[in-house]
This record gives sequence, structure tokens and C-alpha cells, in this order.
Amino acid sequence: MTDATRMLHRRDSRPRTAAPQETVYRPRHPVDLHVTVGFQRRGAHDPAFLIDGPIVWRASRTPDGVATLALRQNGDGIRASAWGPGGDWALSQLPALCGAEDDDDGFDAAQHPVIAEAHRRHPGLRLGRTDLVFDALAGAVFEQKVTGLQAFGAWRRILTWHGERAPGPTPRPMFAPPSIDGWRRIPSWAWHRAGLEPSQSRTVARAAGQGESIVRALDADPPGRDTVLCALPGVGPWTSAETRIRAYGDPDAVSVGDFHLAHHVGHALTGARTDDEGMLAVLAAWPGHRQRVIRLIAASGIREPRRGPRLHPEDHRRR
Repeated sequence: MTDATRMLHRRDSRPRTAAPQETVYRPRHPVDLHVTVGFQRRGAHDPAFLIDGPIVWRASRTPDGVATLALRQNGDGIRASAWGPGGDWALSQLPALCGAEDDDDGFDAAQHPVIAEAHRRHPGLRLGRTDLVFDALAGAVFEQKVTGLQAFGAWRRILTWHGERAPGPTPRPMFAPPSIDGWRRIPSWAWHRAGLEPSQSRTVARAAGQGESIVRALDADPPGRDTVLCALPGVGPWTSAETRIRAYGDPDAVSVGDFHLAHHVGHALTGARTDDEGMLAVLAAWPGHRQRVIRLIAASGIREPRRGPRLHPEDHRRR
């Protein structure tokens, strides 16, 4: 057992688990593990994601079954331990998760000083991909037209109630998302108790009814992914973009219709609030890399100042 694995195991006092599969990923370019892979986390209490000091834990449902990854970055690269039937798949997909397929050819950060400085300060920011499109789609639907607090709370409840316990010595209980069929079988009362709107739960359930064919269509036709997604009932440009960003690391996707995004982009690049049309106009300077610019703006910490009190959403669930 390596030193890294001993460190991972002594964090857990439960009975000894099966020995993990292990590998070391040595990227050809700088990678900030916490920034690149941490983008996949859905809220601070995501049951499928945990940052525990230097270790990034991720639970996922791979095509081969549930897997838990424990990732730690050091001078040798990114050391990975994996548990569960999907461990082989998760380890083979690790480079893509860490941005190995992210191609920034043609990207010119020097066109704007904010982007140039953010690019200089964050050389390890990569656009990773999970290659798990249905989970990305379901998560995006959870975030439709609600606050992050509502969406992340519903995600946490559904995964904890209807997901699968992640294998391995995780620092706290973690859960992988349901299978596609599992998403379809979640009862209506559970969606309501979780705090999800009926329109959102119907969208996930309908998509799960044809989930395998959706996955095949998206994997087979990269240029047509937006068209395929937007043809699904309840899925529009915002949900399509959010899905493609997480599942495929789409470097050009823009989440048009987001409540805050246009304001932040306009403030960072022009010094003034703008709308979706104005955002697309200023982002046109970076064709093929608009999502990269958005992520660099987020990394810069520049935000439009708040103009009012934080929204406190109502909870209509029965107590």
C-alpha cells in the first residue's frame, strides 16, 4: 500500500474496505485540481463530492457501476485511488476529468486585460468533462429558475434518498446519483419533499424514459448536441449549455438566460451591467472559447455589486 493510500485509509474508522485501484495521472500542462475538478461540485454539501483538505473525493455512476475517486495532487502529478465496480472506468476517464482534452488553440487572452490577468494567475484552470451526460442533464434541470440554495438542497436530498452509497473509506457517507432507470422511478412525493418544482421533476422523469437513447445520440453527434438537448420537453438553451459544460467540457457553451451571468460578464468586460444580447456581443471576441472566458472571469473574483437584499425563497412543502 502506498503512502497516499495509507493516508486515505486512516481517515476512516469503519471496517477495512477492499483495496483500491490506483494510478498517477501526469498531465502535460498545468492543472489546478481543486479548480478544475471542483467545478463539478453542486453546492458545499453535495453528497457526490467532497473536498477534504488536499483530497478531492468524487462519487459517480459510471457505465460499469458506481465508483468513488480520491484524488490528490503532488509533485508527481495527480494520484488517484478508486473503489467500486466502476473504478476502472473512472480511472481511465480521469485525464478528461482533469482537462486533458481541453484544447485552447486559438484562444487569445490578451484581448482584454481582465482576461489576460486571470489567465496569467490561473494557468491550471482547465475545462474538464465527466462524460456522464444524464447526471449532468438532471443536475442542470434541478437548477432551472431557482436559487442555488434550493437546487443544491434538492440535489442533496434526492441523491441521499435515492442514490447509491459510494464505496470506499470516504470521510463522510457519500452517494452516487441514481441510475437512469432509478431517476425515472423516483415517486412524485419524493420530488416534492426534496423541494423540486413539478415542472422540473417531470422533465427529469420524461428524459429518463428515453435516457439511453439520449446518451447515444449525444455521444454520436458532438456538433448536434445542443439541438438534441433542446428538443427534449422542458429543456432549453440554458439547460443544454449547463449540461454540455459539465458533461463534455464545451469550451464555447454560454448559459443564455442565467439570472446573474450576463451582469457579471458585462461588469467584468465593460464596467457596466448588460443583458444576454450584450453578453454575447462582448464574448464574440473569443469565438470557440466563450465558456473559457466566463470561467476566467469567475476565477478573477470580479462580480457585479449586489443591488438589493439576498432572495429568501419560499418553501411550500408541508412541515
